[in-house]
Amino acid sequence: MINMDISVTPNYSYIFDFENDFIHQRTRKWMLENWTWVFYYCGIYMLVIFGGQHFMQNRPRFQLRGPLIIWNTLLAMFSIMGAARTAPELLHVLRHYGLFHSVCVPSYIEQDRVCGFWTWLFVLSKLPELGDTIFIVLRKQPLIFLHWYHHITVLIYSWFSYTEYTSSARWFIVMNYCVHSVMYSYYALKAARFNPPRFISMIITSLQLTQMIIGCAINVWANGFLKTHGTQSCNISQRNINLSIAMYFSYFVLFARFFYKAYLSPGGHKSRRMAASLAAQNTAKLSSSPPPTTAAESHSKYVGDDAQNAYLRKAKAQ
Repeated sequence: MINMDISVTPNYSYIFDFENDFIHQRTRKWMLENWTWVFYYCGIYMLVIFGGQHFMQNRPRFQLRGPLIIWNTLLAMFSIMGAARTAPELLHVLRHYGLFHSVCVPSYIEQDRVCGFWTWLFVLSKLPELGDTIFIVLRKQPLIFLHWYHHITVLIYSWFSYTEYTSSARWFIVMNYCVHSVMYSYYALKAARFNPPRFISMIITSLQLTQMIIGCAINVWANGFLKTHGTQSCNISQRNINLSIAMYFSYFVLFARFFYKAYLSPGGHKSRRMAASLAAQNTAKLSSSPPPTTAAESHSKYVGDDAQNAYLRKAKAQ
């Protein structure tokens, strides 16, 4: 077993062999040589989802309740494990070294094998997470811009940042793991018809908004540190900061709009009551089939009733 530099790593109670065997130089070399593949993945993703929508246009929707339960449960378990293995490193660095280290020093991957391994898995996980959209297409649920835009930009940015060992990424990774732990657990429960309280969906959307605000703040701090301490002291490029803050700010605007339409707009309240009534009626009629799509089910990555509202408006127009 190769010992890690304990001066900048938390005291893990147990380290798995696959974590201890992680060598960051190898993964970085592979990512540098192959990171442009991400554009091919995104192109295939766009063809599949929009081509799939065209293919499903005149066909009955698939239910896929069983696969959806398994899918969300696996993603929830992965996110919980990722959060448990990366959050201690961020807390340890903040407690013993402060904000500057957490934003400017990439020890989370260069010196911490545990966090480094789960950082690498985090980047790779953005590829299979594209499968969220496949469920939306096959279940013929509304696909909003926020969903596929978020998937594509996170995938590209994550792969690009890994090649640079962007030091501030430790913040983004921990936040994303934590939010996804709650979010995918909620989706798994909804898919299994446990019906957790509706206010939880509002809390999840609020957590996503908070994630975007903190993401912007981290980039502002990184920009300040870069100017005051120089590029040699802060391992983050100006280009990365510009891309990241543009991405997080765009997410904030889109999530804020989604939050308003789903929870605060007058029309949203009325549509939610109609959606709840419709779901109850159809559940009673079709006990063997899943109820009409709620926002969490129809939009497998974002919470709220916007998708259900669109479904009702379409039905009324017809």
